[in-house]
Amino acid sequence: MAERLQKLMARSGVSSRRGAEVLILAGRVTVNGRVAQLGWQVDGGLDEVRVDGERIEVDRSDVHVLVHKPVGVVCSLRAQGGRRTVRQLVDLPDRLFPVGRLDVDSEGLVLLTNDGRLAHRITHPRYGCEKEYRVLLDRRPSREQMASWRRGVVLDDGRRTLPARVNPEVPVGGDESWMRVILRQGMKRQIRRTAQALGLNVLRLIRVRIGNVSLGNLAAGEWRSLAQGELGDLRSALGLA
Repeated sequence: MAERLQKLMARSGVSSRRGAEVLILAGRVTVNGRVAQLGWQVDGGLDEVRVDGERIEVDRSDVHVLVHKPVGVVCSLRAQGGRRTVRQLVDLPDRLFPVGRLDVDSEGLVLLTNDGRLAHRITHPRYGCEKEYRVLLDRRPSREQMASWRRGVVLDDGRRTLPARVNPEVPVGGDESWMRVILRQGMKRQIRRTAQALGLNVLRLIRVRIGNVSLGNLAAGEWRSLAQGELGDLRSALGLA
């Protein structure tokens, strides 16, 4: 079935649709050996689409997987310094890619998919998809530090973070250093850099939710497919239903 070239590229995980248009206009995309043009209709099952000479594969069916990434595993399709990748944790033949970032020292929920459009809406701050984290700090933040974190903080590169929801967890055993942080954006190492800007240090960081999808009791290193209800609610919240 034919579809617009940029839609097929986004569905393959190459880039967002807008990013695909940039690649096409730059002459970096070919279809059956010809330099592609905007507006072309292609069939992923029949046409050969290449970006910078590398053929892209398009799965007919979308696959969505939730993984509990352990510390030390990288959110990448390529190993770095001998470390395992989050993709290697999932024993499926499909071409899957991780949605967004979770640094090597952090743990928790990572989504893997072959649906580029869904991935774009989850990661782009325009769509306001919440990401929730449990954060263990070296000490309990003061009221002033909490207020600054909630308003937004200027990071070391001069960019200001968007307002965030930050609240202490109910103390367990007297430990009052665990926080719940909910973001609608995803700058690189944002929580760690924000804490550092406030004079705090992150000792442990666990992502527990993306949108309506929660980590639950999934053990580190394990994965499962998203339930149809979870996926339907997520797509609806992102305007894809």
